[in-house]
Amino acid sequence: MQPLQTLSSKLPRVGTTIFTVMSKLAADVGALNLSQGFPSFPADPALLELVTKAMRANHNQYAPMAGVPVLRDAIAQKTVDLYGISYNPDTEITVTSGATEALYAAITAVVQPGDEVIVFEPAYDSYVPAIELAGGTPVFVSLTPPNYAIDWAQVAEQITERTRLMLVNTPHNPTGRVWTGDDLNQLANLIRDRDIFVIADEVYEHITFDERPHVSLMQHPVLQERTFVIGSFGKTFHITGWKVGYCLAPTELTVEFRKIHQFLTFSVSTPMQYALAEYLQQPERYLQLPAFYQRKRDLFLQAIAGSRFRYVPTEGTFFQNVSYAVITDEPDYDLAIRLTNEIGVASIPVSVFYDQKNDYKILRFCFAKDNDTLLRAGERLVKWTTL
Repeated sequence: MQPLQTLSSKLPRVGTTIFTVMSKLAADVGALNLSQGFPSFPADPALLELVTKAMRANHNQYAPMAGVPVLRDAIAQKTVDLYGISYNPDTEITVTSGATEALYAAITAVVQPGDEVIVFEPAYDSYVPAIELAGGTPVFVSLTPPNYAIDWAQVAEQITERTRLMLVNTPHNPTGRVWTGDDLNQLANLIRDRDIFVIADEVYEHITFDERPHVSLMQHPVLQERTFVIGSFGKTFHITGWKVGYCLAPTELTVEFRKIHQFLTFSVSTPMQYALAEYLQQPERYLQLPAFYQRKRDLFLQAIAGSRFRYVPTEGTFFQNVSYAVITDEPDYDLAIRLTNEIGVASIPVSVFYDQKNDYKILRFCFAKDNDTLLRAGERLVKWTTL
């Protein structure tokens, strides 16, 4: 019997994600888990009842590949109501197995071997592996604390004849920065005469603070015609485990997107789609999110106010970055592990979101947690910084 050939990895630099590492460590040591971005509080019981209703109505078989029509109609109406932009639910809206699947399908639909993709880092960790699996090359534009503003001259310098795609995330994970209308204009001016597509990861669209609006890329006419806009019900309705997202894109882009989607996932959980379609009929269920999460943010910041951490209140998402540079020069990864083990508070080291692991001595905390957890975490962090 001949030995098996050695398997050659398509992603040789990729290991277990930091989210899995930190959540497992938190569970192993009984730490408060402010690392991975999932809520610790339950979904609305009314939404759960709608799932049961859908199951009892026998909506338990495969959904249409593009998503159940009533949910696509509801997404289309929500988009008109919020942004004044119309997408055809039959030809321009696709329901996906979470935003991560939508990102993968959009990247795969656009990127050919040899293409370059501009990525603003720190970047969510699924972007680069998807680009590399499609044969593309990520080109990084690094954003730096404390404000993570985009240097558009630097972006222009990175564009070449091989640039095929730009990946945009607003509100931005992990920095919390929210793009402005000027950002959209700057981006549009760079690509209006070039054959460049855009993916807009807008999964935190409803989580912005201090009356700061979310400006969707679909609202800019130059960008809208070449952009895949990706959303997530998991982030919006505290149901990350359902893995239901969606992609909005012009018809010709959706055609190519669905070619990937149909062989990657094909269809998404049917009763969940029917439940979400009915749940969306009451817009206040997502319109109240900014105030809800701002209270969470402010509670966490109040809880660590007596610490030596330095921070700028996050503009959006349910993450708050804090600098510990005046406390210790320990690498952020090592400190995140140590704090989990020693004081029982888990976080994410922000260096993992940079290609070259840029370490600015910053940890990311998720405040999508119940109030008691936030207060206890704050108490432990304050005590640690003042020892």
